[in-house]
Amino acid sequence: MPATTTRTPATPTARSTLVSWLAVCSVSAGIFAIVTVEILPIGLLPSIGGSFHVTDGTAGLTMAIPGLLAAVAAPVVTTATARVDRRTMLGAFMLLLAAASLLMAAAPAYWLVLVSRVLVGVTIGGFWSIAAGLAERLVPEGSVGRAKTVVFAAVPLGSVLGVPVGTFVGDVAGWRTAFVAMGVLSLAVWGVMLRVLPPLPAAEALSPRALTGALRTTGTRRALAVTFLVVLAHFGAFTYVAPFLRAVTHVGEGLTTVFLLVYGGAGIVGTVLGGALVGRRPRVAFAAAAALVAGAALLLPVAGRWPVGALAVLVVWGIGYGAVPGCSQAWFARAVPGAPEAASVLFTASFQATFALGALTGGLVVDRTSPSAVMVLGGLVAALAVAVVGGCRPSARSGARR
Repeated sequence: MPATTTRTPATPTARSTLVSWLAVCSVSAGIFAIVTVEILPIGLLPSIGGSFHVTDGTAGLTMAIPGLLAAVAAPVVTTATARVDRRTMLGAFMLLLAAASLLMAAAPAYWLVLVSRVLVGVTIGGFWSIAAGLAERLVPEGSVGRAKTVVFAAVPLGSVLGVPVGTFVGDVAGWRTAFVAMGVLSLAVWGVMLRVLPPLPAAEALSPRALTGALRTTGTRRALAVTFLVVLAHFGAFTYVAPFLRAVTHVGEGLTTVFLLVYGGAGIVGTVLGGALVGRRPRVAFAAAAALVAGAALLLPVAGRWPVGALAVLVVWGIGYGAVPGCSQAWFARAVPGAPEAASVLFTASFQATFALGALTGGLVVDRTSPSAVMVLGGLVAALAVAVVGGCRPSARSGARR
Protein backbone atom coordinates (compact mmCIF):
# COMPACT_ATOMS: atom_id res chain seq x y z
CA MET A 1 0.00 0.00 0.00
CA PRO A 2 1.51 3.36 -0.96
CA ALA A 3 2.30 5.89 1.73
CA THR A 4 -0.50 8.39 2.31
CA THR A 5 -0.34 11.74 4.03
CA THR A 6 -2.78 14.53 4.78
CA ARG A 7 -1.60 17.60 2.93
CA THR A 8 -2.07 21.28 3.58
CA PRO A 9 -1.06 24.07 1.25
CA ALA A 10 2.70 24.51 1.36
CA THR A 11 3.31 27.38 -1.02
CA PRO A 12 5.52 29.90 0.77
CA THR A 13 4.79 33.60 0.77
CA ALA A 14 6.51 35.37 -2.09
CA ARG A 15 9.84 36.74 -0.87
CA SER A 16 12.94 38.21 -2.42
CA THR A 17 15.49 35.88 -3.96
CA LEU A 18 18.13 37.01 -1.49
CA VAL A 19 15.98 36.27 1.58
CA SER A 20 14.96 32.91 0.14
CA TRP A 21 18.58 31.88 -0.32
CA LEU A 22 19.48 33.20 3.12
CA ALA A 23 16.80 30.88 4.47
CA VAL A 24 18.36 27.96 2.61
CA CYS A 25 21.79 28.90 3.95
CA SER A 26 20.44 29.08 7.51
CA VAL A 27 19.13 25.53 7.23
CA SER A 28 22.49 24.47 5.81
CA ALA A 29 24.23 26.22 8.73
CA GLY A 30 22.01 24.32 11.14
CA ILE A 31 22.98 21.02 9.54
CA PHE A 32 26.62 22.09 9.60
CA ALA A 33 26.41 22.72 13.35
CA ILE A 34 24.61 19.42 13.97
CA VAL A 35 27.03 17.37 11.87
CA THR A 36 30.01 19.03 13.52
CA VAL A 37 28.73 18.39 17.05
CA GLU A 38 27.78 14.83 16.14
CA ILE A 39 31.14 13.79 14.70
CA LEU A 40 33.46 16.14 16.59
CA PRO A 41 34.46 13.32 19.00
CA ILE A 42 36.16 11.53 16.08
CA GLY A 43 39.04 14.01 16.21
CA LEU A 44 38.95 14.33 20.01
CA LEU A 45 38.37 10.69 20.96
CA PRO A 46 41.78 10.12 22.59
CA SER A 47 41.47 13.36 24.60
CA ILE A 48 37.91 12.65 25.76
CA GLY A 49 38.80 9.09 26.72
CA GLY A 50 41.89 10.27 28.57
CA SER A 51 39.92 12.86 30.57
CA PHE A 52 37.61 10.21 31.99
CA HIS A 53 40.09 7.29 31.94
CA VAL A 54 38.04 5.17 29.52
CA THR A 55 39.17 3.13 26.51
CA ASP A 56 38.83 4.27 22.89
CA GLY A 57 35.96 1.84 22.45
CA THR A 58 34.10 3.23 25.46
CA ALA A 59 34.79 6.78 24.33
CA GLY A 60 33.27 5.70 21.01
CA LEU A 61 29.88 5.64 22.76
CA THR A 62 29.91 9.41 22.22
CA MET A 63 29.46 8.56 18.54
CA ALA A 64 27.07 5.63 18.96
CA ILE A 65 24.51 7.18 21.31
CA PRO A 66 23.48 10.15 19.13
CA GLY A 67 22.78 7.83 16.21
CA LEU A 68 20.64 5.48 18.29
CA LEU A 69 18.58 8.35 19.71
CA ALA A 70 18.30 10.02 16.30
CA ALA A 71 16.90 6.82 14.79
CA VAL A 72 14.14 6.80 17.40
CA ALA A 73 13.59 10.55 17.42
CA ALA A 74 13.21 10.85 13.64
CA PRO A 75 9.82 9.07 13.39
CA VAL A 76 8.60 9.76 16.97
CA VAL A 77 9.33 13.49 17.15
CA THR A 78 8.32 14.17 13.54
CA THR A 79 4.94 12.45 13.86
CA ALA A 80 4.28 13.91 17.34
CA THR A 81 4.87 17.44 16.04
CA ALA A 82 3.33 16.85 12.62
CA ARG A 83 1.07 19.91 12.80
CA VAL A 84 3.58 22.29 14.41
CA ASP A 85 5.12 25.02 12.23
CA ARG A 86 8.44 23.64 10.93
CA ARG A 87 10.21 26.96 11.54
CA THR A 88 9.33 26.68 15.23
CA MET A 89 10.63 23.13 15.40
CA LEU A 90 13.91 23.95 13.67
CA GLY A 91 14.53 26.76 16.14
CA ALA A 92 13.75 24.51 19.11
CA PHE A 93 16.19 21.89 17.88
CA MET A 94 18.98 24.45 17.52
CA LEU A 95 18.44 25.57 21.13
CA LEU A 96 18.57 21.93 22.24
CA LEU A 97 21.84 21.48 20.33
CA ALA A 98 23.31 24.51 22.12
CA ALA A 99 22.27 23.09 25.50
CA ALA A 100 23.76 19.69 24.64
CA SER A 101 27.08 21.22 23.58
CA LEU A 102 27.40 23.32 26.73
CA LEU A 103 26.50 20.34 28.93
CA MET A 104 29.21 18.30 27.20
CA ALA A 105 31.72 21.05 27.86
CA ALA A 106 30.84 21.28 31.57
CA ALA A 107 30.34 17.56 32.31
CA PRO A 108 32.35 16.49 35.40
CA ALA A 109 31.59 12.79 34.86
CA TYR A 110 31.40 10.56 31.80
CA TRP A 111 27.74 9.70 32.34
CA LEU A 112 26.86 13.39 31.88
CA VAL A 113 28.82 13.36 28.63
CA LEU A 114 26.55 10.53 27.48
CA VAL A 115 23.44 12.45 28.58
CA SER A 116 24.56 15.37 26.43
CA ARG A 117 24.95 13.00 23.50
CA VAL A 118 21.37 11.79 24.03
CA LEU A 119 20.22 15.39 23.53
CA VAL A 120 22.34 15.61 20.38
CA GLY A 121 20.60 12.48 19.08
CA VAL A 122 17.13 13.94 19.60
CA THR A 123 18.23 17.08 17.77
CA ILE A 124 19.63 15.14 14.83
CA GLY A 125 16.52 13.00 14.40
CA GLY A 126 14.10 15.91 14.48
CA PHE A 127 16.09 18.57 12.60
CA TRP A 128 17.27 16.29 9.78
CA SER A 129 13.83 14.80 9.19
CA ILE A 130 12.40 18.26 8.63
CA ALA A 131 15.34 19.94 6.90
CA ALA A 132 16.17 17.23 4.35
CA GLY A 133 12.92 17.81 2.46
CA LEU A 134 12.60 21.56 2.96
CA ALA A 135 14.38 22.98 -0.09
CA GLU A 136 11.31 22.96 -2.34
CA ARG A 137 9.46 25.15 0.19
CA LEU A 138 12.12 27.85 0.37
CA VAL A 139 13.02 28.56 -3.28
CA PRO A 140 11.23 28.54 -6.64
CA GLU A 141 10.86 25.20 -8.38
CA GLY A 142 13.69 25.85 -10.83
CA SER A 143 16.16 26.38 -7.98
CA VAL A 144 15.26 23.35 -5.86
CA GLY A 145 18.16 21.24 -7.16
CA ARG A 146 20.73 23.90 -6.28
CA ALA A 147 19.09 24.48 -2.91
CA LYS A 148 19.35 20.78 -2.06
CA THR A 149 23.03 20.84 -3.01
CA VAL A 150 23.58 23.77 -0.65
CA VAL A 151 21.76 21.98 2.19
CA PHE A 152 23.60 18.68 1.77
CA ALA A 153 26.96 20.39 1.25
CA ALA A 154 26.81 21.08 5.00
CA VAL A 155 27.49 17.41 5.67
CA PRO A 156 31.04 17.27 4.28
CA LEU A 157 31.55 20.91 5.28
CA GLY A 158 31.16 19.77 8.87
CA SER A 159 34.11 17.50 8.21
CA VAL A 160 36.23 19.94 6.20
CA LEU A 161 35.82 22.86 8.61
CA GLY A 162 33.95 21.83 11.73
CA VAL A 163 35.81 18.71 12.81
CA PRO A 164 39.38 19.80 11.93
CA VAL A 165 38.91 23.27 13.42
CA GLY A 166 37.21 21.77 16.47
CA THR A 167 40.04 19.28 16.80
CA PHE A 168 42.58 22.09 16.52
CA VAL A 169 40.77 24.10 19.21
CA GLY A 170 40.66 20.99 21.36
CA ASP A 171 44.39 20.41 20.91
CA VAL A 172 45.24 24.02 21.77
CA ALA A 173 42.68 24.89 24.46
CA GLY A 174 41.19 21.55 25.51
CA TRP A 175 38.35 19.49 24.06
CA ARG A 176 35.78 21.19 26.32
CA THR A 177 36.51 24.54 24.68
CA ALA A 178 35.64 23.05 21.30
CA PHE A 179 32.15 22.17 22.57
CA VAL A 180 31.70 25.62 24.15
CA ALA A 181 32.41 27.08 20.70
CA MET A 182 29.77 24.79 19.16
CA GLY A 183 27.24 25.88 21.76
CA VAL A 184 27.84 29.52 20.85
CA LEU A 185 27.62 28.75 17.12
CA SER A 186 24.32 26.90 17.61
CA LEU A 187 22.83 29.92 19.38
CA ALA A 188 24.01 32.18 16.54
CA VAL A 189 22.39 29.93 13.92
CA TRP A 190 19.17 29.92 15.94
CA GLY A 191 19.15 33.72 15.87
CA VAL A 192 19.67 33.84 12.11
CA MET A 193 16.88 31.30 11.52
CA LEU A 194 14.44 33.46 13.43
CA ARG A 195 15.21 36.35 11.07
CA VAL A 196 15.26 34.68 7.65
CA LEU A 197 13.04 31.57 7.77
CA PRO A 198 9.41 32.18 6.75
CA PRO A 199 6.49 30.57 8.58
CA LEU A 200 6.43 26.93 7.51
CA PRO A 201 3.12 25.32 8.45
CA ALA A 202 3.32 21.54 8.26
CA ALA A 203 2.97 20.53 4.61
CA GLU A 204 1.93 16.98 5.50
CA ALA A 205 0.44 15.57 8.68
CA LEU A 206 2.82 12.66 8.87
CA SER A 207 1.32 9.57 10.47
CA PRO A 208 2.71 6.17 11.53
CA ARG A 209 0.50 4.64 8.83
CA ALA A 210 2.29 6.70 6.16
CA LEU A 211 5.67 5.45 7.37
CA THR A 212 4.65 1.79 7.56
CA GLY A 213 3.10 2.08 4.10
CA ALA A 214 6.33 3.48 2.72
CA LEU A 215 8.30 0.63 4.28
CA ARG A 216 6.31 -1.89 2.27
CA THR A 217 7.65 -0.69 -1.07
CA THR A 218 10.48 -2.53 -2.78
CA GLY A 219 12.33 0.72 -3.43
CA THR A 220 12.37 1.60 0.27
CA ARG A 221 13.70 -1.82 1.24
CA ARG A 222 16.49 -1.46 -1.32
CA ALA A 223 17.38 1.98 0.00
CA LEU A 224 17.43 0.61 3.55
CA ALA A 225 19.70 -2.31 2.62
CA VAL A 226 22.29 -0.25 0.77
CA THR A 227 22.29 2.58 3.31
CA PHE A 228 22.71 0.09 6.15
CA LEU A 229 25.77 -1.55 4.63
CA VAL A 230 27.70 1.50 3.44
CA VAL A 231 27.02 3.62 6.55
CA LEU A 232 27.84 0.67 8.84
CA ALA A 233 31.12 0.23 7.00
CA HIS A 234 32.05 3.90 7.07
CA PHE A 235 31.32 4.71 10.69
CA GLY A 236 32.47 1.35 11.98
CA ALA A 237 35.91 2.21 10.60
CA PHE A 238 36.18 6.00 10.32
CA THR A 239 35.11 6.63 13.93
CA TYR A 240 38.50 5.20 14.91
CA VAL A 241 40.64 6.88 12.27
CA ALA A 242 42.26 9.23 14.83
CA PRO A 243 43.47 6.30 16.99
CA PHE A 244 44.68 4.63 13.78
CA LEU A 245 46.69 7.69 12.72
CA ARG A 246 48.27 7.92 16.17
CA ALA A 247 49.04 4.19 16.59
CA VAL A 248 49.86 3.06 13.04
CA THR A 249 50.83 6.15 11.02
CA HIS A 250 52.53 7.68 14.06
CA VAL A 251 51.42 11.24 13.40
CA GLY A 252 50.88 13.80 16.15
CA GLU A 253 47.80 15.80 17.02
CA GLY A 254 48.63 18.61 14.61
CA LEU A 255 48.98 16.34 11.58
CA THR A 256 45.82 14.46 12.55
CA THR A 257 43.95 17.75 12.28
CA VAL A 258 45.50 18.43 8.86
CA PHE A 259 44.59 14.95 7.63
CA LEU A 260 40.97 15.41 8.73
CA LEU A 261 40.90 18.79 6.98
CA VAL A 262 42.06 17.20 3.72
CA TYR A 263 39.53 14.39 4.14
CA GLY A 264 36.74 16.94 4.59
CA GLY A 265 37.82 18.88 1.50
CA ALA A 266 37.67 15.68 -0.52
CA GLY A 267 34.21 15.11 0.94
CA ILE A 268 32.96 18.36 -0.57
CA VAL A 269 34.25 17.22 -3.96
CA GLY A 270 32.43 13.92 -3.48
CA THR A 271 29.20 15.70 -2.58
CA VAL A 272 29.30 17.78 -5.76
CA LEU A 273 30.21 14.84 -7.99
CA GLY A 274 27.64 12.57 -6.37
CA GLY A 275 24.94 15.20 -6.65
CA ALA A 276 25.68 15.67 -10.36
CA LEU A 277 25.57 11.93 -11.06
CA VAL A 278 22.79 10.63 -8.81
CA GLY A 279 20.02 12.39 -10.73
CA ARG A 280 21.01 10.66 -13.98
CA ARG A 281 22.62 7.39 -12.85
CA PRO A 282 21.56 6.66 -9.24
CA ARG A 283 22.86 3.09 -9.15
CA VAL A 284 26.21 4.05 -10.64
CA ALA A 285 26.56 6.95 -8.20
CA PHE A 286 25.83 4.86 -5.12
CA ALA A 287 27.96 1.92 -6.29
CA ALA A 288 30.91 4.21 -7.02
CA ALA A 289 30.63 5.89 -3.61
CA ALA A 290 30.51 2.54 -1.80
CA ALA A 291 33.42 1.21 -3.86
CA LEU A 292 35.63 4.17 -2.96
CA VAL A 293 34.83 3.73 0.75
CA ALA A 294 35.57 0.00 0.50
CA GLY A 295 38.85 0.50 -1.32
CA ALA A 296 40.03 3.21 1.06
CA ALA A 297 39.23 1.26 4.23
CA LEU A 298 40.95 -1.86 2.90
CA LEU A 299 44.02 0.06 1.75
CA LEU A 300 44.52 2.16 4.87
CA PRO A 301 46.16 -0.57 7.01
CA VAL A 302 48.77 -1.02 4.26
CA ALA A 303 49.26 2.47 2.79
CA GLY A 304 48.55 4.12 6.13
CA ARG A 305 51.87 3.07 7.61
CA TRP A 306 53.32 6.20 6.03
CA PRO A 307 51.84 9.72 6.29
CA VAL A 308 51.74 10.26 2.52
CA GLY A 309 49.95 6.97 1.96
CA ALA A 310 47.44 7.64 4.73
CA LEU A 311 46.70 11.10 3.33
CA ALA A 312 46.13 9.75 -0.19
CA VAL A 313 43.77 7.08 1.11
CA LEU A 314 41.80 9.63 3.15
CA VAL A 315 41.31 11.73 0.02
CA VAL A 316 39.75 8.74 -1.75
CA TRP A 317 37.67 7.96 1.33
CA GLY A 318 36.44 11.54 1.55
CA ILE A 319 35.34 11.61 -2.09
CA GLY A 320 33.49 8.33 -1.68
CA TYR A 321 31.71 9.10 1.55
CA GLY A 322 30.93 12.68 0.52
CA ALA A 323 28.50 11.29 -2.06
CA VAL A 324 26.79 8.82 0.29
CA PRO A 325 24.23 11.03 2.14
CA GLY A 326 22.92 12.59 -1.08
CA CYS A 327 22.74 9.21 -2.84
CA SER A 328 20.91 7.62 0.06
CA GLN A 329 18.41 10.46 0.41
CA ALA A 330 17.76 10.40 -3.34
CA TRP A 331 16.98 6.67 -3.23
CA PHE A 332 14.49 7.17 -0.40
CA ALA A 333 12.88 10.12 -2.22
CA ARG A 334 12.38 7.98 -5.34
CA ALA A 335 10.95 5.16 -3.26
CA VAL A 336 8.33 7.42 -1.64
CA PRO A 337 7.32 9.91 -4.38
CA GLY A 338 5.01 12.69 -3.28
CA ALA A 339 5.83 12.35 0.43
CA PRO A 340 9.12 14.21 1.03
CA GLU A 341 8.85 14.32 4.83
CA ALA A 342 8.13 10.59 5.05
CA ALA A 343 11.16 9.94 2.83
CA SER A 344 13.27 12.23 5.02
CA VAL A 345 12.19 10.46 8.22
CA LEU A 346 13.06 7.04 6.80
CA PHE A 347 16.38 8.33 5.50
CA THR A 348 17.28 9.95 8.82
CA ALA A 349 16.20 7.02 10.99
CA SER A 350 18.00 4.38 8.95
CA PHE A 351 21.12 6.49 8.46
CA GLN A 352 21.46 7.38 12.13
CA ALA A 353 20.65 3.92 13.47
CA THR A 354 23.34 2.45 11.25
CA PHE A 355 25.73 5.26 12.19
CA ALA A 356 25.31 4.24 15.84
CA LEU A 357 25.61 0.54 15.15
CA GLY A 358 28.78 1.12 13.14
CA ALA A 359 30.43 3.20 15.87
CA LEU A 360 29.42 0.67 18.53
CA THR A 361 30.57 -2.35 16.53
CA GLY A 362 33.81 -0.64 15.60
CA GLY A 363 34.43 0.11 19.26
CA LEU A 364 34.00 -3.54 20.22
CA VAL A 365 36.37 -4.60 17.45
CA VAL A 366 39.05 -1.98 18.15
CA ASP A 367 39.13 -2.77 21.88
CA ARG A 368 39.63 -6.47 21.18
CA THR A 369 41.90 -6.31 18.13
CA SER A 370 43.48 -3.20 16.60
CA PRO A 371 42.62 -0.07 14.57
CA SER A 372 43.87 -1.86 11.44
CA ALA A 373 41.46 -4.75 11.96
CA VAL A 374 38.47 -2.45 12.18
CA MET A 375 39.49 -0.78 8.90
CA VAL A 376 39.62 -4.13 7.10
CA LEU A 377 36.25 -5.17 8.49
CA GLY A 378 34.70 -1.89 7.38
CA GLY A 379 36.17 -2.27 3.90
CA LEU A 380 34.66 -5.74 3.52
CA VAL A 381 31.21 -4.52 4.54
CA ALA A 382 31.42 -1.63 2.07
CA ALA A 383 32.40 -4.09 -0.65
CA LEU A 384 29.23 -6.04 0.14
CA ALA A 385 27.28 -2.81 -0.31
CA VAL A 386 28.71 -2.49 -3.83
CA ALA A 387 27.46 -5.99 -4.63
CA VAL A 388 23.99 -5.20 -3.29
CA VAL A 389 23.75 -2.02 -5.37
CA GLY A 390 24.79 -4.00 -8.42
CA GLY A 391 21.99 -6.49 -7.76
CA CYS A 392 19.30 -3.80 -7.50
CA ARG A 393 17.18 -3.16 -10.55
CA PRO A 394 15.47 0.16 -11.28
CA SER A 395 11.98 0.47 -9.81
CA ALA A 396 9.24 0.99 -12.38
CA ARG A 397 7.11 2.70 -9.76
CA SER A 398 9.59 5.40 -8.91
CA GLY A 399 11.06 5.73 -12.33
CA ALA A 400 14.61 5.28 -11.09
CA ARG A 401 17.29 4.97 -13.71
CA ARG A 402 20.48 2.99 -13.77
